[in-house]
Amino acid sequence: MAATKFSKETYLYWYELMQLIRQFELMAEEKYKMDGKIRGFFHAYIGQEAIAAGCMTATRLEDPYVTAYRDHGLALAKGVSPNACMAELYGKATGAAKGKGGSMHFFGKDVYFFGGHGIVGAQIGTGAGLAFAEKYKGTDNVALTFFGDGAARQGMLHETFNMAMTWKLPVVFICENNNYAMGTSVERTSNVVDIYKLADAYEMPGDTVDGMSAEAVHEAISRAVKRAREGDGPTLLEIKTYRYKGHSISDPQKYRTKEEVEEYKQRDPIQLVLATILKNKFATKDEIAAIDKRVNDTVVASVKFAEESPWPSDDEVLKDVAMDENYPFIVD
Repeated sequence: MAATKFSKETYLYWYELMQLIRQFELMAEEKYKMDGKIRGFFHAYIGQEAIAAGCMTATRLEDPYVTAYRDHGLALAKGVSPNACMAELYGKATGAAKGKGGSMHFFGKDVYFFGGHGIVGAQIGTGAGLAFAEKYKGTDNVALTFFGDGAARQGMLHETFNMAMTWKLPVVFICENNNYAMGTSVERTSNVVDIYKLADAYEMPGDTVDGMSAEAVHEAISRAVKRAREGDGPTLLEIKTYRYKGHSISDPQKYRTKEEVEEYKQRDPIQLVLATILKNKFATKDEIAAIDKRVNDTVVASVKFAEESPWPSDDEVLKDVAMDENYPFIVD
């Protein structure tokens, strides 16, 4: 048996979580394309599952997460139920955002998942705000703030980095660099192609991480979280990953070759974890098959739940909208 840095339980957790994310996304894509039961925007997390897995084992429940609109995987990892996630995609009242948010706006306050956000880069500031709240309350919780390589070009990032370092906020900034901002490669948008180097301008620690490896993600997040908990402030991690699907479900992917996609699939994070499990005899093939069946049953059940759930009632339209009665510009 080969020695590993992580336990059998950790590898089996990673495998089941990543399979749940992968199978949920594949099923949702089928319901979108084949059945037309899911509409609107849809951005799959397929290929990036190791990031969610590694982050989960390196943090605790109370650590808040906030991300962009490719949010299904992180929501499932954080603990938003597959039923609530699928129902939200269907626009049903039992969804994570009562059917009013859709694919880009999953939310789970009870599990400290503070949303997918549709405005590119806006969640970077929100993540710093979550970190400020934790520091203000005197906890040692750390906010994980996820964004894509495209969002790294937004002014919000620079304003937030400056403030986060000045106030030593307990936040880990995580750039999920999947090589393309929609259909535009990193090389075409910036002279700085190593995004982690943006941290240098603020004397913030920065590093690059193999995003196809759950082990590498866990180790990098652990170091950054430890630093934040100890009061030393933020870290920028550029986690290099790859999405097997297009930017969104309508993306024809003409900007990259099939050979490039296949090359990354040879480093599939789920298969890498599975290989380690089998090599170390952490589980038999029958036990793996049992995990796969459990995941499949969960995903199938989420579709049944979504399809049988009611639509939001008409009186939900104006609920959950923030309003300050003293705001002088609100009129009847």
